[in-house]
Amino acid sequence: MIDFHTHILPGIDDGSRDVDMSMAMLREEQSQGIHTIIATPHFYANRRSINQFLERRQHAFEKLQTALEKEGKSRTSLDSTEGKSRLPQILTGAEVYYFAGMGRADQLPQLCIEGTDTILIEMPFDQWREDQFRDLKTIIEKQHLTVVLAHIERYPEFQKSMRVWDSILELPVIPQLNTGNFLKKDSFFSRNKKRRFCLQMLKDHSEVLLGSDCHNLTSRVPNLAAGRAVIAKELGEEVLHKSDRTADRLLSA
Repeated sequence: MIDFHTHILPGIDDGSRDVDMSMAMLREEQSQGIHTIIATPHFYANRRSINQFLERRQHAFEKLQTALEKEGKSRTSLDSTEGKSRLPQILTGAEVYYFAGMGRADQLPQLCIEGTDTILIEMPFDQWREDQFRDLKTIIEKQHLTVVLAHIERYPEFQKSMRVWDSILELPVIPQLNTGNFLKKDSFFSRNKKRRFCLQMLKDHSEVLLGSDCHNLTSRVPNLAAGRAVIAKELGEEVLHKSDRTADRLLSA
């Protein structure tokens, strides 16, 4: 399993506060059978440059890697505690909050998931506009990047008009859903309406990605396996297989 959206790097955003929490989150992901984690800390263009962000992300990743190495581990080494299982592989990326003109940003590919041309974009929490559609279209057609829209379930309530929403979803974008929406006990953005929306999205779209969007071990926890179990019960295993094939394809491209 691949957790396509996490805030697991220590001390870089509103996710994991330190290395100890990151290690605990990694072990929780491991216990769920997750083999790959995409670390997607927030990037806001109005707060720092891409270069500054990349330096901070590298520093956070190195702190976590140092902790792993102190225990005699690496990204792909056997976990000496579990013996039979491996800690998940960590690939770096970013959750890039939309900014005006991002379609023309030359450095945008540097925010893609490590080793790919796939970028995770967080859209604004208001009415989507025509210029935003044009930016996404430019990113896809001129920069030749694959656009994944982070936690797609959070945006519909802000759309008084669905015209631009429909136009954007007609582009070759890939929606990403947060698995907490399928869990009754998950308190963050977990409402029956969102749950129905997420299930319908999985039915209607041939390619949908799943992520826990985990930030900690209390309020926004790693819950990919639990969410997938609900999806399998409601829609069948093949829906999960389709999502897994999409994730595998993007990471191997």
